[in-house]
Amino acid sequence: MKLPHPHHRARYPLALRRRPVRWEKQQPTWRQARPGVIAQALKRAQARPSGNWYVVGATRDLRDDRPLAGTVAGREVVVWRTADGRLAAGPGVCPHLGAPLAAGPVRCGTLVCHWHGLALTGGPVAGWEPLPVHDDSVLVWVRLDEVGGEPPLEAPVVPDRPPLSRSLAAVYTGVGICEPEDIVANRLDPWHGAWFHPYSFVDLTVVGTPDPGEDEDEGFTVDVSFKVAGRLVVPVRAVFTTPEPRTVVMRITRGEGRGSVVETHATPLGPDETGRPLTAVVEAVVACSERPGFAAARTAAPVLRRIMTAAAGRLWRDDLAYAERRWLLRSTGRFPG
Repeated sequence: MKLPHPHHRARYPLALRRRPVRWEKQQPTWRQARPGVIAQALKRAQARPSGNWYVVGATRDLRDDRPLAGTVAGREVVVWRTADGRLAAGPGVCPHLGAPLAAGPVRCGTLVCHWHGLALTGGPVAGWEPLPVHDDSVLVWVRLDEVGGEPPLEAPVVPDRPPLSRSLAAVYTGVGICEPEDIVANRLDPWHGAWFHPYSFVDLTVVGTPDPGEDEDEGFTVDVSFKVAGRLVVPVRAVFTTPEPRTVVMRITRGEGRGSVVETHATPLGPDETGRPLTAVVEAVVACSERPGFAAARTAAPVLRRIMTAAAGRLWRDDLAYAERRWLLRSTGRFPG
């Protein structure tokens, strides 16, 4: 399906598939999805610096009355806003007797331990030490140097996004039995899209892969159509890149929503009760459009966010199964890639 010129906006965002191909009749992609290409892209992603920053949740989930809580590599962390509006973060275990600070209320910017009333205002107290924290207006990050073991960076590697004042952001979070590399590897395999997600993607062609001889990550370039209803689709070109080891960014470079991004972040949570690794996938969708009607549509942001989150959740039910299967085979020495 022909895509519009990158600087030309089609009159209508939808297109009609004139010669739709049944799922089982589409062109196989297994020869193009070479394990070595995916493995090399993953290796290059893992070599990039993260500065020891980890995504712990969505900015929208920060509330005035309770902390945003999470776990990174087995470390409990809490994040909240102080009385002057600054972000504070630190261990989620009370240094007194180990109470879960995630359950403590926030009163006038102070996090209060609900066991014995230890009050945290964001600074060191009673053995509790704050952690570096960053709010990029969509996601909240914490820096854990003892976990990452890299030279620290002052701020996380946040991908370029369309201006939030002219876009709509939604965040989905899911958890799988796998490691962050399995989440990243899933996103670095664009060839599976139309086969594994036929309810969302059709007519997918990978038109460019990273050049292993280049220092910079050129990414995977994909032409694909998003299904709307029946034969109605939205054709786009998208590029997948990895700005840091636990992040994959899909950016629409041509077609409807040009400039929109889908950021997939993988955060290690730690082992489950049987010792298997758990990883959170935190996916931020930042959608934009040059169409006049998009500004009006943003007035229905709460409804649209629920729709966007539900769509991401449906895809990740499949993709987490992919990542979990990859980890299972790796952990038992059976992974063919």
